[in-house]
Amino acid sequence: MEEDEVARDFLGDLLRDLPGQGDKLRLPSRTVSREEAQGELAEVLLGFLRSRGAPSWLCASLVHAAVQQTLQADLSSYVQKNESTNVQEPEDESPEKDIFISSDLLLSHCLSCLQDICSQWQTCLPPITRCSRQMVISAHAIRNTRRKMEDRHVTLLEFNQLHGITDDVERSYFAVFDGHGGVDAANYASAQVHVHVAMHEALPKDPAQALKDSFQRTDALFLRKAKRERLRSGTTGVCVLLEGDRVHVAWLGDSQALLVKKGNYVTLMDPHKPEREDERERIEALGGCVTFLGCWRVNGTLAVSRAIGDIDQKPYVSGEADVTSHVLDGSEDFLVLACDGFYDTVSPPEVPELVLGHLQDNGAFLFPAIVNSCILGVRLNDVHSEALQTNCVGIALGASQVLMEQWSSMLHMQGNCLLNDSLHGGGKTSVLRSGHSSLRALRNETSTGSSQ
Repeated sequence: MEEDEVARDFLGDLLRDLPGQGDKLRLPSRTVSREEAQGELAEVLLGFLRSRGAPSWLCASLVHAAVQQTLQADLSSYVQKNESTNVQEPEDESPEKDIFISSDLLLSHCLSCLQDICSQWQTCLPPITRCSRQMVISAHAIRNTRRKMEDRHVTLLEFNQLHGITDDVERSYFAVFDGHGGVDAANYASAQVHVHVAMHEALPKDPAQALKDSFQRTDALFLRKAKRERLRSGTTGVCVLLEGDRVHVAWLGDSQALLVKKGNYVTLMDPHKPEREDERERIEALGGCVTFLGCWRVNGTLAVSRAIGDIDQKPYVSGEADVTSHVLDGSEDFLVLACDGFYDTVSPPEVPELVLGHLQDNGAFLFPAIVNSCILGVRLNDVHSEALQTNCVGIALGASQVLMEQWSSMLHMQGNCLLNDSLHGGGKTSVLRSGHSSLRALRNETSTGSSQ
């Protein structure tokens, strides 16, 4: 099987280069708790394997196998002195939650496990379930002139394979986290939320509740970390779990998810902003206030009313997410997840024409070109736009994929089709390039089909 040969070649190359990687890879914190370890290890390994061009199905399965083998080992020799002795913990927290492990030793052991697994799989590749759902995903991030990029995005097409879930329901997970006051909260949420979702007992029957609880659990754990390490950062976030023919959305703050169906936008959520009447009432009932200082702010500081972290503004800035679920009927074009930097520039009604127009003109579901055109428009009219950050993830669904397949097929017959990877402004995106740049012949047919 051709895919198996590609996998074995990749494993062989990885085995040659893996020794010595321990000096280059690092977990973000000096120590991690037992509960944090799975997410932090998976985050590092996913980034490492993806940077080497690992097939996505192999990447997810390798990470799952290596992380599970690591966590099933005796890690007692890696345990560090309890870092939370000076922090008053809730009484219902078990002592195991206070065990912290050396990040360097843990990662070194995990890389050894990865090496052993690669060696075994190169000799005898086990049966690996591939995700049958075909989706085109484009992700892009712009830092602009700010010193650090505080936003993060997560794309997990093989959610089940990454977490060892073996039921018959296919799942994919996508998220955008818009950090503020530092990168720590966004980094933490991007590594941890999906792990809590996968481990939640309600996932098979009530995935929306699993998402909601996972946000709250991540917030609680990050607040503990913030106390230990004196962190003050926070992050808004929006997550999408595609499960069979349903889409589940969870969000905190003003990052948003938008669905485009038959060329029209569908509102999935109402972002949490301090000026929302119910949010203002909640904050004032707790003894806080909402004031206008350039924009509406909680206690005169944050311009969002819900977020993970922001330890100094709890409980006014809530860590409780909202969730919603929708059934997909196959006529959906695409989903867009983005932070407020995108939606402050592009209104929801403008998104369908912006993305579909670019798709029809270029045949590529490519967010860098789309986002940069938006930022350019803002720079012409807004002197503060140089500091604007934005992060977005687009997931092409049925109708958009049909269009791209038609476009690709047309160019392939003409011998002008090339698929490559492009780095652009800090975001990596699959780009479909060609000597021909027109989908005009397909525009009328596609428009007719999407209106039926």
